[in-house]
Amino acid sequence: MTTPVQNDPRTVAPTELARRLVEDPELMIIDVRTPGEFETTHIRGSFNVPLNLLTEHTADLAARMDDHVVLVCQSGSRAGTACTALQQAGVDSAAVLAGGIAAFEQSGGAVVRRGTRWAMDRQVRMTAGSLVLVGTLAGQLLHPRLGLFAGAIGAGLTYSALSDSCAMASLLSKMPWNRVAPDPSLAALFEQAPTPTP
Repeated sequence: MTTPVQNDPRTVAPTELARRLVEDPELMIIDVRTPGEFETTHIRGSFNVPLNLLTEHTADLAARMDDHVVLVCQSGSRAGTACTALQQAGVDSAAVLAGGIAAFEQSGGAVVRRGTRWAMDRQVRMTAGSLVLVGTLAGQLLHPRLGLFAGAIGAGLTYSALSDSCAMASLLSKMPWNRVAPDPSLAALFEQAPTPTP
């Protein structure tokens, strides 16, 4: 028995999304970043449904979506995961913003910007780099075995890349500076989002 090949998620170029925002009033943009990231920078009119919420309620969301859905994250990775989940739930035309919101902004796309909170990938790099530095220095200055801490962080980053998941990002998303009130909910999305026409 052969396993069906999973197609890569379709992508939409930043300039194409900017054009569709003007021409397609039914376009639904779902931003799958954390609430903190979304509050700092987002595309006007987009809805924040963090990846963990989307993957927990994929079928409910798929039932509310039509052929005008673009998924957004910082660089495209989390949106790709969300798009694959929605495609498996029957939303065949869901697409991912190529390069994420960073590419959209660099191409001249208009974004709503509030505050100066760092994007999650930048927070992860800062935390991981700091932990490796501390582990290395502790191994040199205090006790050689403390250097194994840096190796453990490296192993965690390797696993993160191989599994396309990030425990450190999950932990950082719960930090006070990344939390906003109220957190997004499916109920709020359903109240605000347009209902697809039959």
